[in-house]
Amino acid sequence: MYDVIIIGAGPAGLSAAIYSARHGLKTLVLESVDPVSQLSTTPVIENYPGYMGGGMDLLDKFKEHALKFGVEIKLEKVIKVKNINEVFEIIGEENTYTTKAVIVASGASHKKAGVPGENEFTGRGVSYCATCDAAFYRGKKVLVIGGGNTALTEAIYLKNQGVYPTIVHRRDEFRAEKILQEEIQKHNIPVIWNTVIKEIKGNMKVNKVILHNRVTGEDTEVEVDGIFVAIGNTPITDFLAELEIEFDSQGYIIVDKEQRTNVPGLFAAGDVCNNPLKQVVTAAGDGARAAVSAFNYIKENF
Repeated sequence: MYDVIIIGAGPAGLSAAIYSARHGLKTLVLESVDPVSQLSTTPVIENYPGYMGGGMDLLDKFKEHALKFGVEIKLEKVIKVKNINEVFEIIGEENTYTTKAVIVASGASHKKAGVPGENEFTGRGVSYCATCDAAFYRGKKVLVIGGGNTALTEAIYLKNQGVYPTIVHRRDEFRAEKILQEEIQKHNIPVIWNTVIKEIKGNMKVNKVILHNRVTGEDTEVEVDGIFVAIGNTPITDFLAELEIEFDSQGYIIVDKEQRTNVPGLFAAGDVCNNPLKQVVTAAGDGARAAVSAFNYIKENF
């Protein structure tokens, strides 16, 4: 029987683990490599206070810190979470665990464009986060792929950061909110309509793409410095199917200001939640709040 089991070993999960263990709780972190934490695939971090370097190195520092306080970290993909007699049963691929409280910090995965060159140039011209990477592209030309709120928000942010974005959208009209469409016009951000990205090319980094017009069937080669794929994220919550958790319209877990879900004893932190900003620094804050809330819950109920 654990006091707290944390699902996910990214910045939210490991921050929660540090705070949980410091509160004297028997704490287990279940880490999965399918998918891995987005932090581990981020080549450069420049917006986490006190640290500038690779994402994987920062993640290792989080782990070392958690282990220092006696946190257990196991490699185990979670298949299912059950709520049985006021405690939780965590069913993994190999083992089953029991705990008084659960913190879900499983994160979200970026939806990919699924074209040749995308995986090869991720971190070398292909990005999924304007807030994270805009500074690397100031004064340069980039394409933003997508037509929803995410894509338009990313394009506006890039333009405000001194980048020259062009939006590439597969349809002839946006799906984004009207106010964002008006902002795109105010910022004079060009749009290539009825077009999809077909291939990403480069040497050491991206330098051109092949675009395909869905109406004319024509392929065009365009020189660019970067690609921002902004077609949305998918929160990783499939293992929670048996619990009656409240999600928002995009599938993110709804939490209150203390990171509590509607299920007593179940908390959530980081990118899996319906929080407005998804960054390492905010995920760490979520994890700290979730751990303190879990401690208070256990103190009151056990």
